[in-house]
Amino acid sequence: MESKRQQKFASLLQQDLAAVFQRDLPHLFPGLPPGISTVRVSPDLGVARVYLSLLLVKDSEAVLRDIRDNSKAIRQALAKRIRKQVRVIPELNFFLDDSASYAARMDEVINTLHIPPAPAPDDETDTPTEGKRPKLFADEDE
Repeated sequence: MESKRQQKFASLLQQDLAAVFQRDLPHLFPGLPPGISTVRVSPDLGVARVYLSLLLVKDSEAVLRDIRDNSKAIRQALAKRIRKQVRVIPELNFFLDDSASYAARMDEVINTLHIPPAPAPDDETDTPTEGKRPKLFADEDE
């Protein structure tokens, strides 16, 4: 479980990294800039795991490779934004966030399932007669 300090720092990183992708380094990302779904920070705030959402990109692996290749430039641009707020600029590790595609796949699987409807109960056999309780044990007296 993350501490409040980690959560606040992760939120700061998420906002500033989004600004870096959109404003400072848009030339690195042709088309739409990647969306940042989650940022997880180590307890010492030295390492940040950044999960990117690349839903509208055709080749997400290639984009992730480009981002990892340019991680030094991304970290420098981030440092310019947050250098007065933090002591150490964290090392950035980028990962694909596949939770949305996984959810879409599970939704597709659930929609293709064929579940037959439950059989209707027979009126004579399944319902107890009026006024009588059903027997729970064999040794009950009537």
